[in-house]
Amino acid sequence: MLDVVLAVVSALECVLEGIAFAHKVGLPGVLGGLVGLPVGGLLLMRRRWPVAVVLVSIAVTPAEMGFLLAVVGLYSLAASEVPRRIIVVLSAASLAGTLIVSAARFHQDMAQADYRPGLGMVVLFSSVMGLGLTAPPLLLGLYVGARRRLVESLRERADGLERELSLLAERAEERAEWARGEERTRIAREMHDVVAHRVSLMVVHAAALQAVALKDPEKASRNAALVGDMGRQALTELREMLGVLRKTPDGASAATPAAREPERLAAVAAAASERVRRSAGARAADAADGPCLAELAALVGQSREAGMAVELLVEGEGRSYAPRVERTAYRVVQEALTNVHKHAPGAAARVRLAHREREVALQVENGPSGGGTDAGLPSGGNGLVGMRERVTALGGVFVSGPTDKGGFRVSAVIPDVAQGRADAA
Repeated sequence: MLDVVLAVVSALECVLEGIAFAHKVGLPGVLGGLVGLPVGGLLLMRRRWPVAVVLVSIAVTPAEMGFLLAVVGLYSLAASEVPRRIIVVLSAASLAGTLIVSAARFHQDMAQADYRPGLGMVVLFSSVMGLGLTAPPLLLGLYVGARRRLVESLRERADGLERELSLLAERAEERAEWARGEERTRIAREMHDVVAHRVSLMVVHAAALQAVALKDPEKASRNAALVGDMGRQALTELREMLGVLRKTPDGASAATPAAREPERLAAVAAAASERVRRSAGARAADAADGPCLAELAALVGQSREAGMAVELLVEGEGRSYAPRVERTAYRVVQEALTNVHKHAPGAAARVRLAHREREVALQVENGPSGGGTDAGLPSGGNGLVGMRERVTALGGVFVSGPTDKGGFRVSAVIPDVAQGRADAA
C-alpha cells in the first residue's frame, strides 16, 4: 500500500511537472503529461528494480521532473542489497545532475530578475540543493539496510544456536541413555555375582543338610548355621546394592515454559551431562567399596565349608592394586567357584593367584565331576559373559574352556591400572 500511495503521488507530481516543462519548451502539455505518468508510476518497482528507478530519475532531472521519484529511489537503492560500488556511482551521478540543473536554474532565475550572482553564490546554492536532495535519503537508506542486515544476521545466529542446542541436547540424551544402559549392565552383573554365589552355596549346604539330617545331627546343625550366615550375608549385600539404586541425582525441572525453548534444550543437555558425570562418579565410588584380594582366602574357605576340595596357591609378593582390579579379580574367582558348584558337584578345584610386576594373573581349574549330588541350580549362561566383560573392560585377557582331563579352566590376566598411570606420568 505504501508503494501504491507513493507511486500515485509521484505520478501526479510528474504529470504536472511534465506539462509545465512541455509548455516551457513549446511542446503540447498533453505530451508532457503522458511522459510524466509512467515515470512517476515507476515507484511501484522500487523494491524489485531500484537501479532502474534511480536511472530514470537521473534521466528526467534536466526536465526538472521527479522530485519524489529521485528521493525515494535513492533511499530504496541504498537500503537494497545492490553492491556498494553501484550505489556510489549512481548516487554520484544523481548528485552531479542535481548540481548542474540547480546551478542552471538559479542562474536563469537570477538573470530574469536583472541580478548576476557570482560564481561562489551559484556553487553554494547548487551544492545546498544537491546535497539536500541526495544525502538524507542516501544516508537513511544505508542505515535502514545495515539495520535490516544486522537483524537478519542476529536471527540466523539465533536459529543456528537453537539448532546447536537441540543437537547438543540430543547427543547428551544419547550419552545419558548409553550411561543408563551401562549402569543397568553393571548392576545386573553385580546382582548376579552377589546373589548367584551366595545362593549357590546355600543350596549346596541345604542339600548336604538334607542328606545328613538324620545320620549326623551335629553336622546338620553346623550346615544350618552356615546357611543362615550366608543368607544374612546375601541380604546385607542386596540391601547395599538397593541402597545405591535408590540414590537418584537431582534432575533439571521439566516445567520449562515453551517460549524459552533454547533455555529448555540447554537445561536438558546440562542435566543429561550431569547425570553421566554423577553416574561415573557413583561407579567409581562403588568400585572402591567392593571386595578385594585380601578376602580371597575367606571366599575359598566358604567353598571348602560347602564340601568342595579347593586349593589356593599364591605366587609372588602380595601387594595392593587399584580397587577396580581387585574387585574384578575377586569376582572372577567367585563366579568360577560358583560354576564349579553348579556344573561339577563333588569336583576338586584349584585357585592360582600370581602377583606380577605390572599385572595380576588368575586361574581357576576344576577336575571332572566327582559324582556329587546335583543341587539343581539353574544357569542363565551369563557367568562367563560377565567375567569376560569385567576383564576386557580393564584391558585384560580372559580365556575359558574345557581341559583335557574333562574339567574346566578359567584364566584371566588383569593389568595393574594404577601402575600403568604412574608409568605414563
